Amino acid sequence: MSADPKNPLIVQSDKTLLLDVHAEQAEAARSAIMPFAELEKSPEHIHTYRITPLSLWNAASAGLSAAHVVKALETWTRYPIPQGVARGFSDTMERYGKIRLIAGNAADGGELSLVSDDAAVMAEIAASKSLGKYLSKTGEGFSLRLIDRGSVKRELVRLGWPPKDEAPLCDGEPLDVRLRGATLSGKVFTVRDYQKEAVRAVLGDGAPGTGYGVVALPCGAGKTVAGIQLMAELGTNTLILTANTAAVHQWIAELLDKTELTKDQIAEYTGDSKRTAPVTVSTYQILTWRADKNAGFPHFTLFRARAWGLIIYDEAHLLPAPVFRVTAELQAVRRLGLTATLVREDHEEDAVFSLVGPKRYDMPWKDLEAKGWIAEALCMEIRVNLPEALKIPYAVASTREKYRIASENSLKTAIVQQLVELHTEERALIIGQYIKQLEALARILKAPCVTGKTPNAERERIYDAFRNGDVMVIVVSKVANFAIDLPDASMLIQISGSFGSRQEEAQRLGRILRPKKRNSLFYTLVSRYTVEEEYAANRQKFLTEQGYKYSIRLWE
Repeated sequence: MSADPKNPLIVQSDKTLLLDVHAEQAEAARSAIMPFAELEKSPEHIHTYRITPLSLWNAASAGLSAAHVVKALETWTRYPIPQGVARGFSDTMERYGKIRLIAGNAADGGELSLVSDDAAVMAEIAASKSLGKYLSKTGEGFSLRLIDRGSVKRELVRLGWPPKDEAPLCDGEPLDVRLRGATLSGKVFTVRDYQKEAVRAVLGDGAPGTGYGVVALPCGAGKTVAGIQLMAELGTNTLILTANTAAVHQWIAELLDKTELTKDQIAEYTGDSKRTAPVTVSTYQILTWRADKNAGFPHFTLFRARAWGLIIYDEAHLLPAPVFRVTAELQAVRRLGLTATLVREDHEEDAVFSLVGPKRYDMPWKDLEAKGWIAEALCMEIRVNLPEALKIPYAVASTREKYRIASENSLKTAIVQQLVELHTEERALIIGQYIKQLEALARILKAPCVTGKTPNAERERIYDAFRNGDVMVIVVSKVANFAIDLPDASMLIQISGSFGSRQEEAQRLGRILRPKKRNSLFYTLVSRYTVEEEYAANRQKFLTEQGYKYSIRLWE
């Protein structure tokens, strides 16, 4: 197939790709371009993707070539590909690995060496002021201290020369991690094929340049099991960093349920307990705590508390900026980033690429849905008018206050009630941004409410009641966005979100995607003719990128 007027894709000279979603082969074309292009816009008829240096470097690190990219475009393009675009792909992808980071020459006094066969590239590196403070000229290239390994990699990415890190990785203290054949409840436990493939992609052939990277799997697809499988493969002391304390407890429960590790081999390092063990699970929040903005980060010592051979960054797209500083120093440790999306609202995707590693494995949500590993989701946006009494206050409010007025639209309450009554057989999560609104909804629905103020023990009690079917509806704040294991949730009603966050949309949808015998329902309530419509459209980008389609209904 090439330059066929029936094809769904238009390739433009500015490296944007226009996908006609109504064309017969649109879904196949979308799957073909996702490994090397990023979604930018997703209105009703034409979706816009952009090919960026970072998207091409991720593709190159996964073993794709410029020829593969060009062939995919030629297969699906409606018109001839602009010639300069194809040349640009090759030039960009060839930059990945042009510079290599290798073990240093002891005679030069450097712990690591930066080398390249291209003299012009070496000259550009030598002229860089940002790299000058880290590098010393040697006969072969440059030497650098081990502690500067991550900082140098990030600066090189910013300069447009993503290095291939082939320097040695430490093995860490050994630890025998054996997987169970059956869980503690007696269910047969096996690692799924795609989870094994993800681990193999990170480990590679064991050669230099392997043993680290990011695995992108949808929520509900078993990212935790992929991490446990890697622990079993490497057999080493492991530090696991997560989004919150609830996620810490879930990791520990999963480790005890699916491995033969004992309780004394696993430790929790949080505000409640600060113990370390061969497997230690902590949070980004405790690591980034400090007494004031001028103080140091006392809990960074955790990174050096033991001879870690593996660090797992759960929800890697949430890595706080201060943790980047430490991950820069820990480049000799094998590391795995787990995420449902590489989108960062602070646009620091290059930091994840540099310091955790390139994307090694990506399984589209719709592929897993087709195989039955996650539930099919039916997504509907319900638009509701603002009450007359709020229209003038909304008109004169600031942008931020406009969003709050639209989010707290009182007419949403009746819609939530009707949806819950319509789907009494569904276990439902009502999720939103504003606590007073959530607490009022909880009182009306006679449902428990979980917010940041809810003690961990109370949260666990409510979650257990939900899992057991004793509670069918929970009202939750954004504390439930990340790493909450509620596999029986089958309906989510979103009454407000975080200003168009795509990563939030991914996490919230993931709450209801665990495999089930029936479809899951995902409702988003949006105030009509307000800024909330704009933010809702932005959040939908992620779902469209993954192949989900929204239907829109006006609530009269």
